[in-house]
Amino acid sequence: MSNYAIVIHGGAGSILRENLSAEMEAAYREKLTEALKVGEAILKNGGTSVDAVVETIKIMEDSPLFNAGKGSVYTHDEKNEMDASIMSGKDLTAGAVAGVDTIKNPIEAAREVMQNSKHVMLSGSGAVEFAEERGITIVDAAYFYNERRLQQLKKAKDKENVILDHDGGHGMVDPAHSEIEFDVTLKTDDKFGTVGCVALDQHGNLAAGTSTGGMTNKRYGRIGDSPIIGAGTYADDNTCAVSSTGHGEYFIRLAVAKEISAQMEHGNKSLTEAADNVIHTKLTELGGTGGVIAIDANGNIAMPFNTSGMYRGYIDTNGKLEVLIFKNN
Repeated sequence: MSNYAIVIHGGAGSILRENLSAEMEAAYREKLTEALKVGEAILKNGGTSVDAVVETIKIMEDSPLFNAGKGSVYTHDEKNEMDASIMSGKDLTAGAVAGVDTIKNPIEAAREVMQNSKHVMLSGSGAVEFAEERGITIVDAAYFYNERRLQQLKKAKDKENVILDHDGGHGMVDPAHSEIEFDVTLKTDDKFGTVGCVALDQHGNLAAGTSTGGMTNKRYGRIGDSPIIGAGTYADDNTCAVSSTGHGEYFIRLAVAKEISAQMEHGNKSLTEAADNVIHTKLTELGGTGGVIAIDANGNIAMPFNTSGMYRGYIDTNGKLEVLIFKNN
């Protein structure tokens, strides 16, 4: 039995076995396993939970399978606007970037904000400028080109036009707030591809990180929960580390990640009890969909979600490695 553990997610949503080919399922399982093993190697060698979270998320950011980094979805204007955040449970330090376009690995930039600036969140061109000054890899926008994501955007726009035509042209929708727009944009892919990682290291410290390309067809500079500390990411050695995935507006309104920690701290709930209450009761009753991964200082793991599937996996303190996609496997 070890004194470290790691948990990851690659997004939650309407992930059904009949809609996922055997080849795609195998690809997801292989990449999730690779990511877990990268993080585990760092933890096994005495590395910090922060470093394990960053390097694990980078594996997923570099894969076109997920809506983060190279696989990020497109905005309404056919651009990539990415968000990421990280938090250390040891001292409650945190860093985030939002709306960045040419940073190869936004999670690296988030760590730089946490460790080498006096701020918690930087956005847009300023965040890119800071990342470049800190030596973070900057790439040309063409690096993020993804034909599958462009087709998803096209379908989202086509459906949006159908709705507008049906409404006589008066139903302009706001992608940051509208249930109609949420259905139009996200369900073209029928899943969320945000990635995240939480880890416990041998020093007893927790960390959490989250990275995303956001919402297909988003506009007006929309920012979801992923870069927001307390909503998409939270870590406190006294309670737990949490990374969220789902319809970000709901996770922001509920401060989902912090709420799980608060229920443990003030309500004396276990990790599983707190995570289940927030996802299956609070989030569900509000009408939100998605899930979280979470770990506490004892290495207990929770991965609740209220959708049909969530790409997820873990290596626990017993060394057991498991990768799951659907409800039960």
